[in-house]
Amino acid sequence: MEHVKENRRACPAAVWTSLGTAGVFEALTVLETQDKTVRAASPWQDDPYDVVVSLAQFAVPVLALVIALRLLVWRAPGGADRARQTVRAAGALLTLVGLTVVSEWAAVIAGAPASPSGTWASVLIGGLVVSSVLTLVAAVSLARCRRRRRSAGGPGSDWLGDAVLLCRRIPVLRRWAGPDAAVWVRRRAMTVFVTLSTLTAATLTGAQAIGERWTDPLLIAWFLVVAATSHLAFCVISNAVAGFIARPPRTRPRRIAEASAVAGCVAISVATAFRDALWPLFGTGSLTSVPALAALTLGAGLATSLVTAALLLACSPYDPAGLRRRFGAAATHLRRPGAHR
Repeated sequence: MEHVKENRRACPAAVWTSLGTAGVFEALTVLETQDKTVRAASPWQDDPYDVVVSLAQFAVPVLALVIALRLLVWRAPGGADRARQTVRAAGALLTLVGLTVVSEWAAVIAGAPASPSGTWASVLIGGLVVSSVLTLVAAVSLARCRRRRRSAGGPGSDWLGDAVLLCRRIPVLRRWAGPDAAVWVRRRAMTVFVTLSTLTAATLTGAQAIGERWTDPLLIAWFLVVAATSHLAFCVISNAVAGFIARPPRTRPRRIAEASAVAGCVAISVATAFRDALWPLFGTGSLTSVPALAALTLGAGLATSLVTAALLLACSPYDPAGLRRRFGAAATHLRRPGAHR
C-alpha cells in the first residue's frame, strides 16, 4: 500500500517537473524567435536548426496543455491507464525538448550561422544551459516514474474520454460532449489530424507571409504544405506514443497508406531542413528558385512515401488465418514450409 501511494505521488510530480521544463523552454524559444533583435543574434536562426526549433515552438505548448488538462481528472476512474499514458506523453514532450536542445547545441558548436558573441547571444546560450539542465533532471525523474509504473496493464481508456469528461463539467459544452461525439472522432481520427494540421499551418503561413511581406503565391503555398505536413506527422506520431485517441482497427491497406503518408511528411521536413546540402545532388548553383525548392522538398516526400509503401507491401507477414479465410485450409497447407515433403 505504501508503494502504491508513493507511485501516486511520484508520477504527478514527475509530470509537473516536465511541464515546468517545457514552460521555461517555450519562454526562451518564443523570445529567440519572435524578437527580431534577439533572433539576429541567435546561433540557430537558420536551417537545419530552425526547422527543429519551429516545430518545437508549436508542439511543446500543445503537448503541455493537453497534459495539464488531463491532470485535472487524474483521480477519475481509470487511474492506472491515465498515469501510464500521461507519463508516456510527458516523455514525448521531453524528447521533443531534448532534440531541440541538442540541435541548438549543434548550432553553437558549429558556430553557424552567426558567431555566438554579443549580449543576446550570451543570454541565449545561458538559457540553453538552463534548459539542458532542467531537461536532464526532468528526464531522470520521469524515468524513475516509468520504472515504477512498468507493471501497469494495457490501455483501457484514452485522452479523448477524459476530454469528454472535462467538457461535461462545463455547461456550455455539455450538450456537445457525449459518447457519440467521442465515437465519431475515434472513427475519423486521421481526418481530425489533417484538419487540425491544415488550420494550424494556415494560421502560421498567414502570419509568416504578413511578417515577411511575401507576395509569391507559390512560396506561400509551399510553406503551407511544409507546415501542414510537419504538423500532421507530429499529430500521428505523438498519438501513437501517448494514445490521445484510441483508434479502431483499420484494414492493412489503410495502415500502409497512413504509414507511407507520415513517412513522406517527415521526409519533407528533413529535406526542407537540409535543402542546401541536398541541392548539389540534383542541381547546380545555389537554391534560390521557389519552383526548384518545391520540387526538391515535395519530391523527396513523394519518393519516400512511395518507397515506404512498396517496402511495407513487400514485407507482408505470413498470415495462415488470413489464407484460410480466403482460400481454405488447402491453400494454407500449400504455403507451409515443407508441405510437399
